[in-house]
Amino acid sequence: MAYKKTEEYDEQVTEGLMKSYKDALTLLGEDAEREGLLKTPERMAKAMQYLTQGYDLNAIDILNSAKFKEEVSEMVIVKDIELYSMCEHHMLPFFGKAHIAYIPNGYITGLSKLGRVVDVYARRLQVQERLTTQILEAIKEALNPLGVAVVIEAKHLCMMMRGVQKQNSVTTTSAFDGEFLHNHITRNEFLKLISSDLS
Repeated sequence: MAYKKTEEYDEQVTEGLMKSYKDALTLLGEDAEREGLLKTPERMAKAMQYLTQGYDLNAIDILNSAKFKEEVSEMVIVKDIELYSMCEHHMLPFFGKAHIAYIPNGYITGLSKLGRVVDVYARRLQVQERLTTQILEAIKEALNPLGVAVVIEAKHLCMMMRGVQKQNSVTTTSAFDGEFLHNHITRNEFLKLISSDLS
């Protein structure tokens, strides 16, 4: 039996992107009809739809789908959440990890939903600064916690492959709200926990 993928893509979007990518290959001096490139426009069109699928997802709905009433008020941290995104300036990838914490105020959410919220916003054309605050705002809106903290550490191929070409640079962004913003002890506890290895 032949191998068949079951991914779904918008046919109209795929066709439009394929034409654009084929034109781009030609403009770059390539022969878009040679064997190795024949299916490249289609692959690129599908890859780009996958990498930007976050536009079709709603972070609030995801958090609310696993929202539970729970009378706890201790800090919840999920750290080292892998993320992959595309820089909107050069459409080159940036990748790294997100660390998220919140202090419940009557409600908690499923831990996996925090990882999904990262993907909702990472799977769009992005800048790391906006990505950080969008994650925070979604958690704040859905759970109304006593505080939210988000830190992202990422490497950007637009800095590594082109321009300044600094291979070892890491960009760190942070956003704090509530107790994490106003209470330096709480903020310092979060920062200490995400930088330590508890194993």
